[in-house]
Amino acid sequence: MTIAEALEWAVRRLQEASDSPRLDAEVLLAHALGTARSHLYAWPERELDAAAAQRAEALIGRRAEGVPVAYLTGRQEFWSLPLEVNEATLIPRPETELLVELALARLPAAAPCTVLDLGTGTGAIALAIASERPLAAVTAVDVSSEALAVARRNGTRLGLAVELLQGDWYAPVGDRRFHLIAANPPYIGADEPEPAQGDLRFEPRLALIAEDDGLAALRHIAAQAPLHLESGGWLLVEHGYRQGAACRALFATAGLHDVATARDLQGHERVTLGRCPGTQP
Repeated sequence: MTIAEALEWAVRRLQEASDSPRLDAEVLLAHALGTARSHLYAWPERELDAAAAQRAEALIGRRAEGVPVAYLTGRQEFWSLPLEVNEATLIPRPETELLVELALARLPAAAPCTVLDLGTGTGAIALAIASERPLAAVTAVDVSSEALAVARRNGTRLGLAVELLQGDWYAPVGDRRFHLIAANPPYIGADEPEPAQGDLRFEPRLALIAEDDGLAALRHIAAQAPLHLESGGWLLVEHGYRQGAACRALFATAGLHDVATARDLQGHERVTLGRCPGTQP
């Protein structure tokens, strides 16, 4: 089988299993060959050797079963950073880059500051901020030791220094305060259908599901934020597209000021932010 034939076979195999069958086929076939996607079109007449054909068949087969492409390749790009991912971590998504963008707008580019990333997973948010704000002291927390191991490897490979702590939300940082706190916590309710659909079927429920219709983690993070923010410091959280109003109410109850919700590229309310009273130095 040539590369061109293998690609068309893979696209047909994934036609009903994926919303982007050609892209998935290209990524997985290139991964099986250990080459770039451009190679598939530069050398379409080349034949796959037996080992590559077996790897491709296995990868396409697992994708046809619904396994996310990022788990099959072990990589996902976020904020132009190539991140390792595995089944212990949530797969970083483009909408989370909105949170990073909003955080960077509230962090000084040429002065030291402190940042806390709650529920870091792969380290995506923490590492993106560290890559853009080299003077920032970034701390990342996750309850999962397996996720922290992935975040540690990502930081080491990228040469980005982030303090990694294991524990439940604010517990590992004690009474420390930060200029900015960011979080992408679990926010899907236990009775919602999404975790049984698409890629979410394979992602860790610990990173997806929260009690109280998905608001439990968001409520805790907002309520405790004033105890861990510097005067004038910011809290930013990602949440579900139906949770904007609820998050704004949680922020207001916590005593945060300048509360607002930003929309993602699809027009959905996605990130709510608020400021601790006072003026940040």
